[in-house]
Amino acid sequence: MDPGIERALAITPTSSARERTIDITTIGARTGLPRRIEVWFYRVDGRIYLTTHPARRSWYANILANRSFTFHLKHGVRADLAAVGTSISEPGEREAVFRAVIADLNQPANPAGIGQPVQPLAEWLAGSPLVRVDFEDVKKGVNR
Repeated sequence: MDPGIERALAITPTSSARERTIDITTIGARTGLPRRIEVWFYRVDGRIYLTTHPARRSWYANILANRSFTFHLKHGVRADLAAVGTSISEPGEREAVFRAVIADLNQPANPAGIGQPVQPLAEWLAGSPLVRVDFEDVKKGVNR
């Protein structure tokens, strides 16, 4: 994988909102048409995840219907990465990831300036989508 792409994906809790902001293009669950939106991504234990505060999201429904999507890096480096999304329903993994995301958002230097504290863990577990992102060059030994 290109070193610039690796750096862009290697965000940490100190990464800015800009560094976390990407676009994704999913295929509409009902329409079958491409849908591009801006979202944040998170990195937990070396894996990339998409999530948001508790709410229903069209992008999540689209990934449930068609796991393949495009992950568009747009800050620092521009790249369109073929990706596969896996909905995470296993309680232990969901809790571990949401704990890390909430800790990230509740830090004093919160990159988004979101009011703190963010919603409690129980609310995230009950109502937030969670998708693990795997990039298609995983076949070549890259799984970031």
